[in-house]
Amino acid sequence: MTILKEKKLQSSKKNRPLVIDLAKVSKSYWLHHQKPTLVENISGLLRGQQAKEKFTAISNLNLKVYAGDKIGIYGPNGVGKSTLLKLIAGISSPTSGEIKVEGRVISLMDLTAGFHPDLTGEENILLNGLIVGMSKQEIESRKQAIIEFSGLGDFINVPLYTYSNGMKLRLGFSVAIHADPDILLLDEVISAGDEAFKSKTAATMKELFKNDKTVIIVSHWLDYLEKNCDRLIFLERTAN
Repeated sequence: MTILKEKKLQSSKKNRPLVIDLAKVSKSYWLHHQKPTLVENISGLLRGQQAKEKFTAISNLNLKVYAGDKIGIYGPNGVGKSTLLKLIAGISSPTSGEIKVEGRVISLMDLTAGFHPDLTGEENILLNGLIVGMSKQEIESRKQAIIEFSGLGDFINVPLYTYSNGMKLRLGFSVAIHADPDILLLDEVISAGDEAFKSKTAATMKELFKNDKTVIIVSHWLDYLEKNCDRLIFLERTAN
């Protein structure tokens, strides 16, 4: 079972709408082990067995998040922190339980998801913007700001396969931030690009933590979570 322990760092604001509600949520995966021999495979099939094992990443988890919450999630590796973000983002579906989410959700777990290597940076802004839920009108009105924030300059007109990983991350972060999310999900603190871009990213994140956006961040940097979040959630798993 997944155990959720919470520590409130600041007094909660009253009369805020519920934007995320997880009720008895569980997520399991089937782990495939090394390829069995022909004899083992045939024997297993005859007995109705397969060379795989069930792994439960999250079990019977309940969580309520209100508009404007700044939530830090921490815990040991393998306890299901990233899985929790994927479930909220809709990247993964729960094995059981119910998840309700209200508002535009932007996940910064994989900043380059949805990019196409043969398209230019500018063309990928349109593609990625549509994927994260922006309208064509929104993308067009914010395109120049996205390009300027990314700092890619003339590289915005060349195919993505020529980009370094840092350049791709900068473009992905810029699109995500300008999508104006209601709920922002982060897996670890963003630290992509050169020092100038890192400084710009840190300033942007600081503003996000100050405003009314709902932010959920997974990190091993406890000091950062304590300074920026109003709720801390520790995840651990019991043997049951």
